Amino acid sequence: MADAPSGVQAPADKNPFLAALGERVRALRARRGMTRKAVAHTAGVSERHLANLEYGEGNVSILLLLQVAQALQSSLAELLGDVTTTSPEWLLIRELLEGRDDATLRKVRVTLADMLGTGASGGPRSNCVALIGLRGAGKSTLGQMLADDLGYPFIELSRQIEQFAGCSVSEIQGLYGQNAYRRYERRAVEEAIQIYPEAVLATPGGLVSDAATFNLLLAHCTTVWLQADPEDHMNRVRAQGDLRPMAASAEAMEDLKTILAGRSAFYSKAQLRVNTSDQSLGDTFVLLRTAVRGALGMPA
Repeated sequence: MADAPSGVQAPADKNPFLAALGERVRALRARRGMTRKAVAHTAGVSERHLANLEYGEGNVSILLLLQVAQALQSSLAELLGDVTTTSPEWLLIRELLEGRDDATLRKVRVTLADMLGTGASGGPRSNCVALIGLRGAGKSTLGQMLADDLGYPFIELSRQIEQFAGCSVSEIQGLYGQNAYRRYERRAVEEAIQIYPEAVLATPGGLVSDAATFNLLLAHCTTVWLQADPEDHMNRVRAQGDLRPMAASAEAMEDLKTILAGRSAFYSKAQLRVNTSDQSLGDTFVLLRTAVRGALGMPA
């Protein structure tokens, strides 16, 4: 665990529940690629308060709720009204899934998606290829090369989002917040799938943070995780002239590593993966081309 920020005490005897809560808050923030300052601003709390929460110094009143939940032999989620606790069926489903390993949960997810008519188990999902991964993975460069090779249109979803909103991505997030941005993102994915039966999509790095949008992508597209070493991610972003706070911060590399760690479990759900740090651009494209053509049932 990282050291506590300046002015924040992190005693060794802090409550395990509050410590775990802080870990989850940090993990969620990393997955969404948000700085502590941005989350504090959106939540309407002080940055110091959020820092205290992340380092296990949260408001102890939540421990009272935990005690009440335990007394009632229920989960804290049930006490707080989590949607998966709102009916007997939800609770029975939760009990069936509790403790299952990731491979089993994936089978359940795919089967459930097929049963509900929102999935596509086995084989390629469609002739729409979606590249996922963190900024600087090579989605734009390799995506255009792949689209040219396949004879498909190349779609930068970030550009589509900006067209819908009439302003830049940073302006959407600054003016309207993350929730509005995610709505535009979902709309961009839905329209791309509906309009282009064959296309290569370069997706925003944080798309996996929204489960509904990511499920849509997994169900309808052949997904490829473009992986890269953190140093390559950072160098490529800077080479593109990206001077946004994450790229300009003195702690940028640690932030990037934290975000990558928080999202990797989601990126790994892609049907295919190609590491863009292991070889030259040309060799990487050959690997990507071969993998995608194989998944689509096309000659190499």
